[in-house]
Amino acid sequence: MSTAPLAGKTVIDLTTALAGPYATLLLAGLGARVIKVENPTRGGDSSRNNSPYVTADGLSLKRMSSDDMSVSMMLRGRGKESITLNLKHPESREVLFDLIRDADVVVENYSSGVTKRLGIDYGSVRELNPRLVYTSISGFGATGDHGDRKAMDTIIQALSGVMMTAGEPGDPPVRFGLPIGDLVAPLFSVIGTLSAVMHAEHTGQGQHVDVSMLGALTSLVACEPFDALESIGFPLRTGAYVPRLAPFGNFRAADGWFAICAPTDQFAAGVLRAIGRESLLAGNDFGTRDARVANADRLHGLIAGWAAEHTLAEVLTALENNGAPAAEVRTTAEAVRDPQVTSRGEVVPLVHPKFGHFDGLFGSGIPVLFSESRTDLTTPAPGLGEHTDAILGKLGYDADRIAQLRQAGVL
Repeated sequence: MSTAPLAGKTVIDLTTALAGPYATLLLAGLGARVIKVENPTRGGDSSRNNSPYVTADGLSLKRMSSDDMSVSMMLRGRGKESITLNLKHPESREVLFDLIRDADVVVENYSSGVTKRLGIDYGSVRELNPRLVYTSISGFGATGDHGDRKAMDTIIQALSGVMMTAGEPGDPPVRFGLPIGDLVAPLFSVIGTLSAVMHAEHTGQGQHVDVSMLGALTSLVACEPFDALESIGFPLRTGAYVPRLAPFGNFRAADGWFAICAPTDQFAAGVLRAIGRESLLAGNDFGTRDARVANADRLHGLIAGWAAEHTLAEVLTALENNGAPAAEVRTTAEAVRDPQVTSRGEVVPLVHPKFGHFDGLFGSGIPVLFSESRTDLTTPAPGLGEHTDAILGKLGYDADRIAQLRQAGVL
């Protein structure tokens, strides 16, 4: 039987909200045992209190009973065990240290400096477990002069420059609806964590992995040489079209939108054949890639005029028949129901631990398929502290000690 890639690895999850929990969700899906540590005095992970909630009757803007669970937690908490631990209580460190001694990875996304104040930073725990990989996800990094700046996705989008890459020239900044800052950082965090785990397996030495949301998103912005392009006349913001790759962009048919990506001679020829303008291939204005770029506005205007007089089905059929890469612009509801992604487990139904699945609730899967290994995110998210007694019992805590800790406000 195939096994999960991270089977046998244990992750202590000290994260909350989105960036950190998404990183540990991926580790759980890859087979790691993820023990989620939640603050009992604040109702656990902040996403437990994100409306809407799944109730016995379906979705609700308000929590109606203790069994109700937010959609956010149903998605981000899958495959994890939950233990409550008040890390501000002085006796909590002993419990956390017992967890860390047997762990392979710790992931935290506190604001910079918080773990040090709590006495649970990497420097405070590294001697407990020399092989430990300690991953920190923060807005601006665990080092550097950033003061007490708060890091939310929109703040990171604003500082990274990404807001000025979408829209038309002169438009206000465009905030991406998908929280890309919160989602890019955990991807790099998982890459860094797994690299450090491999290093620990080879050398026996753990380390601190430090990922900033700002650095992660800005590094992607830097993948495109926007400054250099502007210096030779290409506008930073090009709206629906990308002139330097013409024909390239989003166009409107009579009954819907579609995208074309045809920067090569072969693909561009397919577009011109599809719109009935094949003769332009022999001319000086559109016969070469450089010529098409120089005349991008005219070329895109020809395509837009043709598309406006045809249905989306007619447009896509013509382009497909002529080998031009094109696709309809789908809604999110259409996209997450695509059998191509659902059959591969890249998008999966969300399941409430008590009420089951409600039609229309989908969540991200593990978008990596292995020929030998398996991945799994079918275990529903846990209730707050659901596994506290079981986790501590495996560490050797008896019922009396657990009860004392709970009475003292540690758990």
